[in-house]
Amino acid sequence: MKTRFLFPTRFKLFGWILLLVGLGLGALLMMNDLDYFNWKVNVFPLIGEESGFLTSNESLTWSENNVSDEVASILIIIGGVLVGFSKTKEEDEFIYKIRMESLIWATYVNYAVLLLAVLLVFDMPFFSVLIYNMFTVLFIFIVRFHFMLYKSKKQLSYEE
Repeated sequence: MKTRFLFPTRFKLFGWILLLVGLGLGALLMMNDLDYFNWKVNVFPLIGEESGFLTSNESLTWSENNVSDEVASILIIIGGVLVGFSKTKEEDEFIYKIRMESLIWATYVNYAVLLLAVLLVFDMPFFSVLIYNMFTVLFIFIVRFHFMLYKSKKQLSYEE
C-alpha cells in the first residue's frame, strides 16, 4: 500500500528522543515557573509584548527573550509529529484505518477538553490549559494509536 504524507520508519526513534527531551525540559520549566533555564537570545517578534499586531515599536524589532520554553515546545511538536506520523514496519490498510480513527478520536477528545476548559476555567489557569491543549491532540493520538496497535497484535496472537 502506498502511504502518502508519512515519514519513513527510521524517523520514529529520533521522534521519541525529541519528544522525551522536550517533555523533560517542559516539565522542568513548568515546575520552576519558567525560570530554570535562562537562554537569552535576540529574537525578531512579529508581535511585541506591549503592542498590537504590527502597530508599535515593540513589533518587528530585535529584542532579547528567554527561548527555553520555545525550544521545549518545538522539541515536543517535532518529536510528536515524527512519532505519530512515521510508518510502522508493516504499513497496511488496517494500520491506516487505525491511524485515521485514532486521529479523529484524538481531535474529538481534544476539543471536548477545550470546550470544558472554556466553560469551567478562567483567568491565568485558562492560559495554562491552552498551553497544554496545544499538545493534547498529538499525545492522545500517539497513545490511542499505539494502544490500538498493541491491542490488535495481542488479539492476532490469541487467534493463532
